[in-house]
Amino acid sequence: MNSTTQKNLLTQAEQLCRQRNVRLTPQRLEVLRLISQQLGAISAYDLLDLLRIAEPQAKPPTVYRALYFLMDQGFIHRIESANSYILCHHFGQPMHNSALFICDRCSQVTERTTEDVEKTLQKLAKESGFALQHSVVEAHGLCTACVEVEACDGKHDCGEHNCSIPIKRK
Repeated sequence: MNSTTQKNLLTQAEQLCRQRNVRLTPQRLEVLRLISQQLGAISAYDLLDLLRIAEPQAKPPTVYRALYFLMDQGFIHRIESANSYILCHHFGQPMHNSALFICDRCSQVTERTTEDVEKTLQKLAKESGFALQHSVVEAHGLCTACVEVEACDGKHDCGEHNCSIPIKRK
């Protein structure tokens, strides 16, 4: 993410917190900034290592409190299957439902909204007497670039991709 986009994103987060009358502390903002710099998902402990560069006294509870706040505000998502966190691209909709497509080769995560899936989940929940409040669908597979790499037989000059990176098996 370029610096202009990141600055706009952080400014938008600050504005939304003011509108919602919640406090975006400097530590919470810094954790959000660090997550926004990542190309993919990041674990809490990797975030802690990055946070300690600016705040050497930071401890795991500091990061977890910030992460829970940022999730509550809809700024980030937790990827349950990878125990990691990723920036949400729908800041203005704190309680939206998402599908996260997670590449098992390069770890890229793509977020999509799930209007039709949500309707089905609401119907199933209602039939079960369950009050659905929030859902995130996680799907594992390969992104477009990794599908190409996986299809490569390695017998020719691959040029544009690295065939040597193995797929991460679960």
